[in-house]
Amino acid sequence: MATFLYTLGRTAFRRRRLVALLWVALLVLAGAGAASAPTATSSSFSIPGTEAQKAFDLLEERFPGGSADGATARVVFKAPDGGKMTDAGPRDEVAKAVSELKSGSDQVASVTDPYTARAVSKDGSTAYVSVTYKVTSMELTDATREALEETGTEAREAGLTVEIGGDALQTMPEQGVGEIIGVVIAGIVLVITFGSLVAAGLPLLTAIIGVGIGISTITALASVLDLGSTTSTLAMMIGLAVGIDYALFIVSRYRAELAEGREHEEAAGRAVGTAGSAVVFAGLTVVIALVGLAVVNIPMLSKMGFAAAGTVVIAVLIALTLIPALLGFAGKRVLGRKVRKGEPVSDKPNAGTRWARFVIRRPVAVLLAGVVGLGAVAVPAASLEVGLPDDGSQPVSTTQRKAYDLLSEGFGPGFNGPLMVVVDGDKSAADRTAEVVRGLEGAAVVTPPTLNKTGDTAVITVVPKDRPSSVATENLVQEIRDRSGDEVLVTGATAMNIDFSQKMNDALLPYLALVVGLAFLLLMVVFRSVLVPLKAALGFLLSVVAALGAVVAVFQWGWLGSLFGVEQTGPIMSMMPIFMIGVVFGLAMDYEVFLVTRMREAYVHGERPGEAIVTGFRHGARVVTAAAVIMIAVFSGFIGSSEQMVKMIGFGLAIAVFFDAFVVRMAIVPAVLALLGHKAWWLPRGLDRVLPNVDVEGEKLHKELGDTPGDPDEDRELVRV
Repeated sequence: MATFLYTLGRTAFRRRRLVALLWVALLVLAGAGAASAPTATSSSFSIPGTEAQKAFDLLEERFPGGSADGATARVVFKAPDGGKMTDAGPRDEVAKAVSELKSGSDQVASVTDPYTARAVSKDGSTAYVSVTYKVTSMELTDATREALEETGTEAREAGLTVEIGGDALQTMPEQGVGEIIGVVIAGIVLVITFGSLVAAGLPLLTAIIGVGIGISTITALASVLDLGSTTSTLAMMIGLAVGIDYALFIVSRYRAELAEGREHEEAAGRAVGTAGSAVVFAGLTVVIALVGLAVVNIPMLSKMGFAAAGTVVIAVLIALTLIPALLGFAGKRVLGRKVRKGEPVSDKPNAGTRWARFVIRRPVAVLLAGVVGLGAVAVPAASLEVGLPDDGSQPVSTTQRKAYDLLSEGFGPGFNGPLMVVVDGDKSAADRTAEVVRGLEGAAVVTPPTLNKTGDTAVITVVPKDRPSSVATENLVQEIRDRSGDEVLVTGATAMNIDFSQKMNDALLPYLALVVGLAFLLLMVVFRSVLVPLKAALGFLLSVVAALGAVVAVFQWGWLGSLFGVEQTGPIMSMMPIFMIGVVFGLAMDYEVFLVTRMREAYVHGERPGEAIVTGFRHGARVVTAAAVIMIAVFSGFIGSSEQMVKMIGFGLAIAVFFDAFVVRMAIVPAVLALLGHKAWWLPRGLDRVLPNVDVEGEKLHKELGDTPGDPDEDRELVRV
């Protein structure tokens, strides 16, 4: 592989105008496709194989013309202290609001009058108007939302409290500033690392081009493939991070080759042949992790994974072709000012060298400190509670949360999460089911069955006594399912959330086994070792559990919540554990490949194990540190999002990269390798014959180019393992 990539790098450098033109053409083509594509809507959400989904599908079939997938809203009215919603004044104000809602938009499907729909609390203090729309929340026009938000203005002036809940007010998360700050920080780190504006600008430029192509392609295909408007968020997040990092490693190796006296074209070829090999396999681990999300069998999650994986592939291709082409345009400007002026470069050991020597002298102490420290951070993960966010998890300052609280106070905590019991049978079967459900302790209200036109399917609405996300409500759902026959199905938002969380939990171990197993085999091919991939996998598990512990502490317990803009604590999003495992594993293996490949290269070229560790850190520590800081900055930019899910993902990925890069890869990894010595690179003869030799460290390339291992440097005298 190294030989092929060497040729590719030299070709791209030589034909730089053609290569640059092709990438610009792809960007323009993708942009044109995105501009002409229909506006993306929210992706259809389904959980194949679950009872809640079966019930939902049955409703779609037996109750045609319904708006089960349309946006909904609840306009909640509360009378002033001492008054009631049944008084003449409040009744008039509600009637005006109902009239305004019906005439406010042609997207409205139905509006219920609370006085005819029994939507007034027993004490008369609270009433609500239910609004259903013909389209999803993402398809609502601004005029429709404005009409909804302005509903009840006169009622407020008359002294009534009016709040609005439901998903109709849901909009695309506000993003942009945080991501820009992340990119700016990345630029500053690159300038400090390279000491050259040109060298710093190349990774940023190529990453933006790659993300532009990826996001534009997703936008162009969104309507055709039902990708949804939120699919591009993960692709942007991952694409920016790996795009900058992969380019950073190629540029860094190119500068190192120039420092050894290579000609520019030769340096570009060698940089792509060596560092490019690491980029390819690092990219493969990320792609495996993202594509593996399909194992969960939730279409929305699978599409997010495939879209992000496509952006990673683009980032790899750009690093291998566009970077060497742009290096050809940059010339000597890619070097720092001191180097261009011919000033002597200090030969003193750098920080990476000094740190590696420190770890090698005290491997046991460093290993224990790293493991115990991450173990302590991971403790909160034992209290992990998962669920899906609803209006009850919104900040208390929002109208959605206020409406949620008003309904809980007026109608009971379970009113915000009613269950829909679907009976695939006639009226007598539905009546029997309703009677059984009324006898359950957790049910507060059970409505009479509503039959469809043909009389072969009925729907029973059940209001639990407890809040939607409680254990008691989950037990009620299970009781209904256990005490009813196969013809009775439970659905609704609460039941869907329960089934979704269960499906995620069931898929966790198979997904972990698949991703870690495939990556383990891949890393065995890369490093020609059994213990190095095993160490990489165990280190990843430690860092991801510690990251989950930090997420629980901040978003569930509220520790330092105000620092990260967490206004409301609650259960962790159900997909967060499996999502973090997939993404963090791929990113963690990036640093493993980049750092340890350089050690493997030094070891293959004749250095002792300890010397190889120091060599790897001397050449790679600064770059890996810069790459980690950049990735943390990019992910942290998403913490400023108004959407709780995006905020949580950004924080989780940022803290996971911090733990994995600086504790696991920079401390635990060299400590373990120092303790293992030569055994770290052991591979059974049988496996050695079976596994393909992809020459990631460039041994064959060096032989073809006539290179010979250099003389022992000062590290051979200072390090003995």
